[in-house]
Order: sequence, then C-alpha cells, then structure tokens
Amino acid sequence: MSAGAGAVFRRNRTLWIVAAAAVLSLVAGLLLGRFLVSPADAAAEPPAPGMITVPVEYGRLSNDVTIRGEVAYADPVEVRVDTSSISGPAVVTGQVPDEGAELEALSVALEIAGRPVIVLPGELPAYRTLRVGVSGPDVVQFKTAVRAIGLDAGDPADPVFGADAAAAVAALYADAGYEPPAPEDGGADAVRAARESLLAAEQALVAAQGELATTPVGATPVEILEADNAVAGARRELAAAQDADPQDPLQVGNLADAVELAELRRQQVGSDRTDAPQRAAVDAASTQLTRAQEELVRAEQAALPTLPAGEVLYLTELPRRVDAVTAQRGSILEGPAMTVSGATLGLSGSAAEADARLLKVDDKATFDLPDGTAHEATIEALAPGEGESQRWTIELRPEPLTPEQIQELQGSNVRVSIAVGTTDGDVLSVPYAALSAGPGGETRVEVAEGDPRDGEQASTRLVVVRSGLATPGAVEVTAIDGDLAEGDLVVVGQ
Repeated sequence: MSAGAGAVFRRNRTLWIVAAAAVLSLVAGLLLGRFLVSPADAAAEPPAPGMITVPVEYGRLSNDVTIRGEVAYADPVEVRVDTSSISGPAVVTGQVPDEGAELEALSVALEIAGRPVIVLPGELPAYRTLRVGVSGPDVVQFKTAVRAIGLDAGDPADPVFGADAAAAVAALYADAGYEPPAPEDGGADAVRAARESLLAAEQALVAAQGELATTPVGATPVEILEADNAVAGARRELAAAQDADPQDPLQVGNLADAVELAELRRQQVGSDRTDAPQRAAVDAASTQLTRAQEELVRAEQAALPTLPAGEVLYLTELPRRVDAVTAQRGSILEGPAMTVSGATLGLSGSAAEADARLLKVDDKATFDLPDGTAHEATIEALAPGEGESQRWTIELRPEPLTPEQIQELQGSNVRVSIAVGTTDGDVLSVPYAALSAGPGGETRVEVAEGDPRDGEQASTRLVVVRSGLATPGAVEVTAIDGDLAEGDLVVVGQ
C-alpha cells in the first residue's frame, strides 16, 4: 500500500470497518438462506410433477350462441292524422285510447271534431279523399281492406272508386257507429236541381210528342178524292174534244193543258201539311232529357259518401298495441297522436357474423324470466349488418307469456341462449386437452387406473374414441376400442 493510500485509510478507519462488517453480514445471510429453510417455506414448495386428471362427465351436451336481447313490442309506429280537410280546429273530442289498448280493423283510433278515425289494414297512408271517379293504388287498398272485414266495395283489381265503393263507405261508418261524411257543400242542392231539370225535360218531351201526334200530315181523303175526280173530268173532256168532228185544235190544246194541271194538283194535294217542326221538337226534347238524366247521375254520384283522408288510419300487421298517447281530449291535435307497435311481445338482439351464420330461422332459444325460470323463444328473422357494422340482427318470438310476465319483461335486457348443436340425450364428454392422436391418426384418451390425487401410483391405459359434438368446454366421446365410463379419470396434462 502506498503512503498516500495508507494515510487515507488511517483517516477513515472507522468508516472502512463499518463497510466491511456490512459486507460480511450480507454474505452470511445469503449462505444461511441457502442452507437453512423454515418449516413454512418448506411446506410452500411445489410438489414433484405428476399427472393432471379430470373425471369423464355424463349428461346432455349443448353448444350455444349467447346474445343479449331487448324485450319490447315490435315495429313501433307514430300515428299521425291528416287534419287538413277539417274546416275548423282539429279538436280531439273523444275515443282517446288508453296505453296498452289494442287497435284492430274497425277500431276507432281517435275522434276529431266529432268525426272518427277508423282503423283499416294497409300499408299506404291515406293522402286524399276517395270519391266516385278517382282512381289509383289507394282505391285498390281501400277495396282490399274492407273486403277483409266483410264489406264489398267492388273488384279490388279495378282501381276506380265507383258506386259500390261509396256504398261500402256508408256500411263502414255504420259498422263503426257513425254517420257517413256529409256531401260536399252544395251537393244536396245540386241533386235537387238536377231532379227538377229532369222532371222539366220529361214534361217537355211529353208535350212535344203530343203536338206531333195531333199535327195533320198530307191531304185528307176528301181532298184526295176531289183531286182524283178533277183529273178524271179533265181527261174525259179532252177525250170528247179529240173525238169531235170536226176537231177544234184550240179546244183540244186547252183541254190537254187542263189535264196536266189537274194531275199536278193531284200530286201536290196535302204536301203543304208536314210534321217536320214537331218531329224536330220531339228530338230536341229527347236530347234534353238525356242530358238531364246524365246530370242527375253526376249530381247523385257527387253526393255519395266519400272517405276523407283524415277519417281513416291504415296500419299493417293488425292488431296493434298502443304504447304511448300524446293526444288529449279537448286539445287541438298537433303532431303525432300516439305511438303503436305490434300487439305481440318481441325479442331482438345482435350477434357477430361468425355466430350469426350458425343460426337459422325457426331455431329454438331460451331466456330467463324475472323469477329465474327459463322460457323458450323461436328465431323469426336474421338480418346481416349494414355498412361498417358486421353484427347481424336477430329477431325472436317468445312463447306465450302471461300478462304479468309481459309487464315485468317489457323494456328489459335479457341473456338469450340459442342452441346451435345438442346431443339427442346424455353422452360422455371430456375436455379438449384429454384428446390425443394415435400413430394411425385415431383419436384417443389416456385413462388413469388409480387416483393420483389420493397419492396412489397410477397406471394408465389408452382408449380409442370417436369424437362428436364439440362445445367451448368439452367434446362428446364414444369409446370404440376400450372401456370408458362416467367418472373415469382422463389425463389432461403432467
């Protein structure tokens, strides 16, 4: 050691002694920890490696797709009523339904300004008043709808609203307990005026026909006989003059002229007596009568019952359940009157595409009721996800529920299990880890003869099996070479 180092050591001797003691203590502690082990530490040491076994299970095996589902009445629709045809304010005067009520064909959904809003089955909203002469798909819908409730409005294939359809409107309102809509302003007056015009035209025709019947036409028999006699006398005189000897040429010529004049008069006798004016009057009266008849038909058709757009409500999939009511009696209707939905409770959820493709319509499912019991449902529809969403929509129909169960379930979110594969009965099953492949590609399990968990020295035997339904936790097995029973311990690891 150099003189400088020694001087440093001497000045810090106490510090160096403390540091050396600390190092020796650390080394000693490490050595003692290596060779001296407490009883607790010894007990905590893992046991020597051995076989890991699990028992063979026996029971029904099922592979399920599990989703979350919302319980609600399906297809909610906001009900809006066209009040544009109402001359005054659209005051709700009655027939306001309670929440939970059902609307079906011929139900009165609401009463506005004393007039009903009648429910009929259909998809196309009412957008105009139906009256005689209009044509279109809304007419076809009306005819089809009333035929479904037993009324005949004419052939639904005919898109024209005719007298049969108008008669069906009157019957529809009678069934609903209301008077049909009143004719448009002036309709009754137009019918009355048309009937008066028709009566006048009929009377004019009768008068013209009477005048025609009494008008003489042509010559009378006396006039005809007198004319014939005049022709015969002129001819006799001419013949006598021609036979005279000597003959007077002047006289013969004059008598010949007299014969010609008599014959011409005979031809014209009565020709100045004609009924042409009277016949023209009859024709004119007949034409006027036809026009009056047509005008009466038009006036009567215009006065036939019409179906205002604001007095009919078309809904699909009747009956419908009233979920919420915004209309209030005595208030002016503005916006939606109510919200209705399907009358049956539905169950709707979603699943990833991979799971959804395992499902099909009519597959059975189960979900838990509020009391914990399982209740069955059936898949009604599967719809692929749209846009960026890859989750499929799954619509299910629960089996019939009691009113109390419906009240408890409505609006709740439940866990739904849909079996995509299930065994016909109880089967043997083991975990996936228990399966191994033999040298020939066969599937097998290794069965422990003793129970290593009891400290026994276990031997093992191999059993060749055929695998069946696979679930996330286990697989069905059937022994085909060797014995396998419930409770046998199969090796799943070491």
